[in-house]
Amino acid sequence: MEATTESDLPEMVDVASDDPEVVLAAYAERGWGDGLPLVAPTEERVAAMLGDTANPDEVIATLPPRFGEATRRMIAVNAVLAGCRPAHLPVLVAAVRALDKPELNLRGVNATTHPVAPLLIVHGQAAVDGEYNAGIGAFGPGNRANAATGRALRLILLHIAGAVPGPGDVSTQGGPAKYSYCVAENVEESPWGSYATDAGIDAASAITIHCGEAPHNVHDMESSDPASVLDKVASAMVSWGSNNAPISQGEFFVALCPEHASLCADHGWSRADVASYLFNKATVRVGDARQAFNLLAWAPWQIALGDDDIVSMTEHPNNIKVFVVGGAGKHSSVIPSWGMTKSVTLAIGEDS
Repeated sequence: MEATTESDLPEMVDVASDDPEVVLAAYAERGWGDGLPLVAPTEERVAAMLGDTANPDEVIATLPPRFGEATRRMIAVNAVLAGCRPAHLPVLVAAVRALDKPELNLRGVNATTHPVAPLLIVHGQAAVDGEYNAGIGAFGPGNRANAATGRALRLILLHIAGAVPGPGDVSTQGGPAKYSYCVAENVEESPWGSYATDAGIDAASAITIHCGEAPHNVHDMESSDPASVLDKVASAMVSWGSNNAPISQGEFFVALCPEHASLCADHGWSRADVASYLFNKATVRVGDARQAFNLLAWAPWQIALGDDDIVSMTEHPNNIKVFVVGGAGKHSSVIPSWGMTKSVTLAIGEDS
């Protein structure tokens, strides 16, 4: 078994048995793992996960706060530990590339007291090939691809990035999204096509990483017009307890269920129309914001507003990202960001 130590050097640990209890005990003794049973990353299993990878020791990213090197082999080790199949490895490689983007601010994400977790959204053919769930119960439980891939990404953050609770992850309360946070976009039932395409990615498969909170449910069983549904979404966005409240650059991911999305589209509303409506509806009085916070990380034009002016919960409509996920039933969700981070969407390339 192979893992990354405090010195960032790979360590080979021989364990006499691949019995789950023995493996779990060996990892727990070294402060590894997420507390759940692990699949022993034997040489045979890691080789099967890597397949015909030409350069398994290629460094894909260097991940803070430990600045451990995430090679393809190390990603594969953690994929095996989490219970992934080989079809999931390209998704994880692309996700690790996304974590390395400066705008995502992984060092801050991993080191904050906020319960932020990277949400991994799988788009396109990779979602089909990997059998990811985009429909009923997409956020879990019950689907191996979603659960194992999300868990593998967290194990990568624990073992390679060093985001261990305490020394590397000081989240005050932690959160269930820190175990596994992965869904597929429901492109088949999206009236607007793929989110990744609208984000400028021209590829058969892609991933998005959004570093945010767990989903906040929004339900509307009765409305027959988009405004009534989106008014409820906006009400979930307006919260003084959200990091987005004092930080103007914060993004909101709005995960619309197919029925809510279709209602909007049937009335001629585009994805951008939904974002614009929410931008204009999820607003607060400037004076109330100043009363709530001594420090507002706002854009200069927002700082210049008077107390009686009205301001949106985010600086620009482009910070409101809309995608479709889930199955039957009129429940959607709002996923606020940590604040000082930007989402990243990348193609899953041939080299992934």
